[in-house]
Amino acid sequence: MWKSTYKKIYKKIKEYDTIVIARHVGADPDGLSSQLALKEIILNSFPDKKVYAIGYPASKFKYLGTLDKFTEEMYEDSLLIVVDTPDYRRVDGADPKKFDYCIKIDHHPFMEKFCDFEWIDADASSAAQMIVELVFNTKLNLTKSAAEKLFIGIVADTNRFLFYYTTPKTFRLVSKLLEETNIDFTKLYEKLYFRPLNEIKFQGYITNNFEITENGVASILINDDVLKDYEIDAPTARNMVGNFNYIKEIKVWLIITEEKEKKTFKGSIRSRGPIINEVATKYNGGGHVFASGVVINEKEQIAELVRDLDDVASSYDDSLS
Repeated sequence: MWKSTYKKIYKKIKEYDTIVIARHVGADPDGLSSQLALKEIILNSFPDKKVYAIGYPASKFKYLGTLDKFTEEMYEDSLLIVVDTPDYRRVDGADPKKFDYCIKIDHHPFMEKFCDFEWIDADASSAAQMIVELVFNTKLNLTKSAAEKLFIGIVADTNRFLFYYTTPKTFRLVSKLLEETNIDFTKLYEKLYFRPLNEIKFQGYITNNFEITENGVASILINDDVLKDYEIDAPTARNMVGNFNYIKEIKVWLIITEEKEKKTFKGSIRSRGPIINEVATKYNGGGHVFASGVVINEKEQIAELVRDLDDVASSYDDSLS
């Protein structure tokens, strides 16, 4: 189905001597693993190229690798590959418009075109899955280390293959990944789910302080002081949204953190039925139908967001409740 797409992307990678790989703001395992693995794969295939993975890091995922510091010189005669990012404003670390050529590789529903060439597959489980697919359909050389990163990305975005967008294709690609690299995936689960005690205590704080609407929308705003008290950074706090699946009384849940320096609030939203991405787009965000993010400029908008999500939840028939 995507043969011409694989060929086009590979041709551009081969063409440019300098390649920059970016992802969305708010680091998560899929975005990080996709860009870091792709960097490693390109360098293994073309050792003479300069390849950089850029963006703001998250300490929680430092086991995936180290990001490169972006410099203005990287714009010159360079190829930008943006992974796991559906819209222009959420690209972290660089301006796609300033590069010589830009490629998007993304599994979110289409939001806007901002690259010269875009490979969008909303049926893919993750950006990591798309990188695996690209490698297996081109002459790019996969390394064992890159395979480990990509496995983590797929597992994280599918929540261990539990989510609806896990498809037979996902399992076929993962099976081939394991067969060709013989990675120890049990050890990789440890890396992904191993947590310090302060995070467990912080999860308890979230559980005890969620506010829940009549229609099952659970929300919490975590201010900067609380983050400091628990020694948790904001991206780590928001990524804990994945720890609250399958609670009977909750249909939709969101964790919002204060970004004190930027004077904004960022939120991660999850759902086990109500469609939330249309609401998220109203608040400078978007994403999947059951997993989205938002950026809020005024604190008062948080209550509006909760009300909008509550309206969506109220019309959802939940047979499990």
